Amino acid sequence: MKIATYNVNGINGRLPVLLRWLAETQPDVACLQELKAPDEKFPIEAINAAGYNAIWHGQKSWNGVAILAKNKEIKELKRGLSGDDEDLQSRYIEAMIDDVVVACLYLPNGNPAPGPKLEYKLAWFERLTAHAAKLLTYNLPVVICGDYNVIPTELDAYKPERWVDDALFRPEVRAAFNSLIAQGWTDAIRKIYPTETIYTFWDYFRNAYGRDAGLRIDHFLLSPLLKDRLVSAGVDKNVRGWEKSSDHGPVWIEIK
Repeated sequence: MKIATYNVNGINGRLPVLLRWLAETQPDVACLQELKAPDEKFPIEAINAAGYNAIWHGQKSWNGVAILAKNKEIKELKRGLSGDDEDLQSRYIEAMIDDVVVACLYLPNGNPAPGPKLEYKLAWFERLTAHAAKLLTYNLPVVICGDYNVIPTELDAYKPERWVDDALFRPEVRAAFNSLIAQGWTDAIRKIYPTETIYTFWDYFRNAYGRDAGLRIDHFLLSPLLKDRLVSAGVDKNVRGWEKSSDHGPVWIEIK
């Protein structure tokens, strides 16, 4: 099974890019973030025509997550994280596909930091960590993937010294990510490529993609039952270079 995650940065504005990528790479499952569309504006007809079923959790202008599956049933398990009834942001959706629990998330950015946006990010991280602990008790293969808005280590940033005060790289944010992993999750990209420089995001400014001045902020976390089934992983970096593409590249794993 090939599972991909892709922050599309506006699903309707970049629909041709998404459809081309789906046609060329044919992932079995695709988790999408930053739909930037309310539920009724999700392009389900085009997605179906491409051969994919979908569930989605949209929001006007901001956020939004979706899970697509090619010729597979998607059984929705959860939308939104528990723990804050006042949080209306569409950032989490979870489903069962072929006996694998697939969670798709778009973690808050947290900037400017310090401030209320960083506080929201850390609180959201706490809610995610609590739910992730529950997922581990189910004794099922689980993958939690998406745009975490976290640069885990200096290896994951071009010129990391420029990011020390940013909410993607602040010590408390990296500590929250490490606490999550410490429950027993495996960072799939680092399991396959422990020391390589790999990026998943290149800003639109200063020719970042052309200079390969990127960040690794899109991650796959695998439960213990899934980590030994990991066969390969990678980033479709070339997609970032397509016309009118997202500032993220699709990231994928293959599990047996």
